[in-house]
Amino acid sequence: MTDKTIHRMRQLQSLLSLKLLLVLFASFALAACGGQQVTSTVVTPLEHQSIAVDESQLLDLAVLPLDPGLDNEEAKDDLTLSPAVRNAESQYLANKLASSIQQTSAWGAVRAVPNRETVVDVYVEGTIIHSDGEKLSLDISVSDTSNRHWYTKPYTETIGQYAYDQGKQTKRDPFQGLYNRIANDLLQYRQKLSAADAQKLRTISSLKFARDFSPEAFGDHIKETPGGQLEVIRLPAENDPILRRIERIRERDYLFIDTMQEHYDAFSLRMEKPYQSWRMATYEELASVRELKRQSRNRTIGGIAAIIAGIAAAGSDNGSVSNAGAVTVVAGGLLVKSGFSKKAELKIHEDVLAELSQSLEAEIEPRVIELEDRTITLTGNVEAQYTQWKALLREIYQAERGEI
Repeated sequence: MTDKTIHRMRQLQSLLSLKLLLVLFASFALAACGGQQVTSTVVTPLEHQSIAVDESQLLDLAVLPLDPGLDNEEAKDDLTLSPAVRNAESQYLANKLASSIQQTSAWGAVRAVPNRETVVDVYVEGTIIHSDGEKLSLDISVSDTSNRHWYTKPYTETIGQYAYDQGKQTKRDPFQGLYNRIANDLLQYRQKLSAADAQKLRTISSLKFARDFSPEAFGDHIKETPGGQLEVIRLPAENDPILRRIERIRERDYLFIDTMQEHYDAFSLRMEKPYQSWRMATYEELASVRELKRQSRNRTIGGIAAIIAGIAAAGSDNGSVSNAGAVTVVAGGLLVKSGFSKKAELKIHEDVLAELSQSLEAEIEPRVIELEDRTITLTGNVEAQYTQWKALLREIYQAERGEI
């Protein structure tokens, strides 16, 4: 092999090494420019009771404030989580769910209530597992007035950018499909109950309320089984004067519960706009966070790889390859620096999320309402207000009972 041939082969090898180096660098650079995650969700339609239910068979249902889930493992890693926002969501989501359940036309009165001290036929409780502008996860548990557990089920909805498209956005909640699935499952379970089962639950509710106000008169009408469920032992006389008076007291309780529902509705209405804005902003921020994390990782890895390749090439005997290697080292360093800059930008976005949460907290204010001859302030502790109301009802009952 002649010296001329050997020289040409070295030139060819150098050229191939240079091209390979440039391709390698370009591939890492392109890796830093990725695509955007695309998510779409089909909204589950709400089912309705197709056959009319006799009024005597309609069961009243209460949705309790959801557990904010602040102690969950997932909550510790939730970038968007704010305790104040979660506490507000616990009532907002419960009220949205109650509204969806009511629209199935399968129940009597459906209300948001502070706790199980409110006597109704069916209770819906739950825990917020995850909540941001992109994903909502709830654990829902249903039971009835006899302490019988119906079922517990997880629900998760992930929505896409279309839900926040200003041109297509409707008044529908972005996660309405999740509420609808819960309401549909409740409807299906209710349709499996017999007329006798429904009547039994209504009777137990009536006797529980009566027992709370007059345990000496109704304490032995229902009892708890070893399994913890309530059973009817005997029924009071239809013309029992004490029961009739207690039924009138219960009507007053219904009025107060309706007033509380007005408070919850007003609260949800005031929270609607800032909360949906927070959801939309967190959705956009989460998308940016994911993209920035990916770019930061890819640019850093790509830059380091380019530096290593450039150092190796810089030691080549061939001048062209050596020069290209030096350029690649510099470019790789810039790419690494860009990756660190992206991490700094990521921190800015995380701070924005915290600021958005704080701005939502500022929108949540207590509400003062007028109830008969009393002014009642409903703050975050609605439960305490209802306890005071029940104590007042007992005073009214004792005063009226003296007239029997």
